[in-house]
Amino acid sequence: MADMFKLQVVTPDKFFYTGEVSMVELTTTEGEIGVYAQHIPMTSIVAPGVLSIHEGSEVKKAALHSGFVEVLPDAVTILAEVVEWPEEIDASRAEEAMTRAERRLRENKAETDVFRAELALKRAMTRLEVKGR
Repeated sequence: MADMFKLQVVTPDKFFYTGEVSMVELTTTEGEIGVYAQHIPMTSIVAPGVLSIHEGSEVKKAALHSGFVEVLPDAVTILAEVVEWPEEIDASRAEEAMTRAERRLRENKAETDVFRAELALKRAMTRLEVKGR
């Protein structure tokens, strides 16, 4: 059996996940990372992406949109602004958000905040990926 470590995912209004895991995968501003027990200590900024929680042979997926991650050899803590399980995601709403963001980027108007539109597109795509679309 793989070494286990404690994972805690906290949002401003709840403890989203607390448990013993064998691995966690997420996206940071530096790229995708996978963490096992005894990982070197680090902190990083979370970027929109899929959060994969490995509980032995089972993998749980969630949409993780922003926050910070602290990695210690025996624990990982994610302070998330927004994180959602697949059943919490409204796929129609995510598809509409993706369409709006793509339209804003395609139109390329001077008043368009490109960074904000790209971030909205990434969040919508992450939600749809987690939802299985």
